[in-house]
Amino acid sequence: MKIVLVDDEPEILTLVRDYLSREGYNALTAVNGVEGMELIEREKPDLVLLDWMLPGISGLDMCKRLRETSTIPIIMLTAKSEEIDRVLGLEFGADDYIVKPFSLRELVARIKTVLRRSSGGSQEYTSSVIIRGEISLDVSSHKVLKRGQEVLLTPTEFNILHLLATRPGTVYSRLQLLRQAMGEEYLYYERSIDTHVSNLRKKIEDNPSEPKYIETVFGVGYRFGEDL
Repeated sequence: MKIVLVDDEPEILTLVRDYLSREGYNALTAVNGVEGMELIEREKPDLVLLDWMLPGISGLDMCKRLRETSTIPIIMLTAKSEEIDRVLGLEFGADDYIVKPFSLRELVARIKTVLRRSSGGSQEYTSSVIIRGEISLDVSSHKVLKRGQEVLLTPTEFNILHLLATRPGTVYSRLQLLRQAMGEEYLYYERSIDTHVSNLRKKIEDNPSEPKYIETVFGVGYRFGEDL
């Protein structure tokens, strides 16, 4: 698979590129946001690794721009470790977040997990198409339509929506959603589910402040509306 890494530190670019190559990935690199956007547009990679702080266009701005037209999996690489920074990255559409310095083994493990989520490999699907109200999920192609128009969802957003829509009325806690949609290794991101759900509501609800598809069960978690 093809991976684009955008980072302004030459040592990191070389180290990560060489390690990913040894792991069987086609790793392409860029040293700034402008070059990175051009590389991503030209090469159409399977996954993007973005440094938070970049000259030209920041990693966050790149993430935001990519999410306007693409569902490509994105992992942020950054020295910022505060929870508010992690949440901000997720709000901009990142699928994962790794704090520098990081283990190359951990990086590859995260890449494999995010790629597996993006292809649906972590789910056992029982139906190829699910229709709920004006929303339809094509599981085989990972596409979501609302009134016939495609809605671009990140891999995590798709997995959350699929899990909830499969069993309308069933309440899932944040930990359950994390475990099913992202995997065991993400359980320490419990509050990030709220961010993913908020982003998902903005995309599929007519009125995100009064959702009819993804309902909040206060003190418990979330469920998909039954009367659809």
